[in-house]
Amino acid sequence: MTYVDGFVIPVAKGKVAAYKKMAALGKKMWMKYGALQYFECVGDDLDGMPGCGNFRTMAALKSSETAFFSFIIYKSKAHRDAVNKKVMAEMNNHPMPKSMPFDLKRMVFGGFKTLIQG
Repeated sequence: MTYVDGFVIPVAKGKVAAYKKMAALGKKMWMKYGALQYFECVGDDLDGMPGCGNFRTMAALKSSETAFFSFIIYKSKAHRDAVNKKVMAEMNNHPMPKSMPFDLKRMVFGGFKTLIQG
């Protein structure tokens, strides 16, 4: 079964283009070092279903923000660790952007074992 790194990232609607540009560079780097797939999904229908929570509440979105649901797929947790080690080494050789298109403190991240895959 595969392993997945998942992210929920609040992004100001006015900074979606800047985030997309940064995410395209991220995809290039993660795929270069062996990630199987890389997804950046922008919120479109965030109101949820009756009786359920929703991304607006979970991410404490302001009316001027949307959420990105992003994930990277790997062969295994060990593969994820190896890929991320290479990505982080390369990222340490590049200066951080002066301005990020989102607040890093509000980004959430987790690694997930795949239980069912189709």
